Amino acid sequence: MIRRLLLAFFALLLTAPAMAAPPVDWSKVAVRKPDGAFVQGNPNAKVKLVEYLSFTCPHCAHFEHEAIAPLTEKYIRTGLVSYEVRQAIRDAYDLTATLLARCAGPRPFFAAAPAVFATQEHWMGQTQRWLDTKPAVDGLPPEQLLPKLGQATGLTKMFIGRGLNAKQAQICLAGAADRNVVVAQADQAWKMPGFQGTPTFAIEGRMIGTLGGWAELDAQLTQALK
Repeated sequence: MIRRLLLAFFALLLTAPAMAAPPVDWSKVAVRKPDGAFVQGNPNAKVKLVEYLSFTCPHCAHFEHEAIAPLTEKYIRTGLVSYEVRQAIRDAYDLTATLLARCAGPRPFFAAAPAVFATQEHWMGQTQRWLDTKPAVDGLPPEQLLPKLGQATGLTKMFIGRGLNAKQAQICLAGAADRNVVVAQADQAWKMPGFQGTPTFAIEGRMIGTLGGWAELDAQLTQALK
């Protein structure tokens, strides 16, 4: 009797339909390209989106607040679109924020970028208050200036709160390797024909320039996926 029950059980297992694997959440996948750009999402996505941004750009902060959640949910998480960020830095404060955001690598970067934009007014206001004290920073080389800016803006403290330790933050701000990568990205961006500032977008290598908001980007991505 037991033997017949076991045989029936195993026969049922063999004939039962295989359970489908859970879908991949591509928003949790991020890599660094050979040229240093960070890319989030499915590497084989049908459509590749590139954004040129600056952490001190208020338009970028507005767009991030409006667009990043639906972009992630509708296109990145599902694997339809990959999202590449290229830095079009505008000033030393932007460079400071960028180096700290990139410090832990690609995946933490895409989690940190919204937080940097969300607190943009606060840390830029803190920067202005510091500048009003007339700090003696003129002529300092980047390896000395950027750590000071990290402290003055509160960005170093913020990123330590997100998991960096003080030594890592100091290395990322004072080191030349990633700084050179970011500066090269910015130089390339600002020299591109027709580049209109940040945020600027490209879809499948086609520059579409600045956009009025999420609805315009959504429409562009929908069209590209047809």
